[in-house]
Amino acid sequence: MIGMFRRDYTWARAAMVERLRGQGISNATVLAAMNEIAREEFVDEALRMRVYEDCSLPIGHGQTLSQPYIVARMTELVLAASIPVKRVLEIGTGSGYQAAILSRCVSSVFTVERIGAFLDTAKQRHRTLGLGNIRYMHRDGFKGWPSQAPFDGILVTAAPPTLPDELKAQLAVGGRLIVPVGQQGEAQRLTVITRTEKEFRSQYFDAVSFVPMLPGEMS
Repeated sequence: MIGMFRRDYTWARAAMVERLRGQGISNATVLAAMNEIAREEFVDEALRMRVYEDCSLPIGHGQTLSQPYIVARMTELVLAASIPVKRVLEIGTGSGYQAAILSRCVSSVFTVERIGAFLDTAKQRHRTLGLGNIRYMHRDGFKGWPSQAPFDGILVTAAPPTLPDELKAQLAVGGRLIVPVGQQGEAQRLTVITRTEKEFRSQYFDAVSFVPMLPGEMS
């Protein structure tokens, strides 16, 4: 009989959103998406009791699901561009949670993942939740998705050691690239690159700790 019942996470999700408000997240669209998307669907059953805590969680292959604050913060930053943000490229699909949040904030999400197993699982989760505005690519994230460029925003969910020029080139004028830059175990900063008509401008925000961004593909 016990297996017939599913835990209701509605209260925990609402409490998470209130915590995010207290942490400075103010974009109403982002907060609504965080309240709508069931974060528990993006981790293994054994981790669900911790899924709404303010911490990252392992998802396999040495990768993690970022803490709720970081997901909300990066989404809020990408939406704060000076142009309407309708098309966003995500580098690093992982569990699929960040793409799901983005799907409730923009018209089209394009997500690239180097690990094929992650991409397959994320697709299934998105289908189950009825998220139909996400497109997928299995490839090296450093290459981005040039055939679909330019993007109004690019969000990178792993840390390259330096700013990836190929991703910068795929930004629309006025668009923003959100990327944690730095080596794992060393100081990393959440960096926002804005493309103007003449140059790329950098801003530095939260100190963060992300897994390294790796080249190549794997099944």
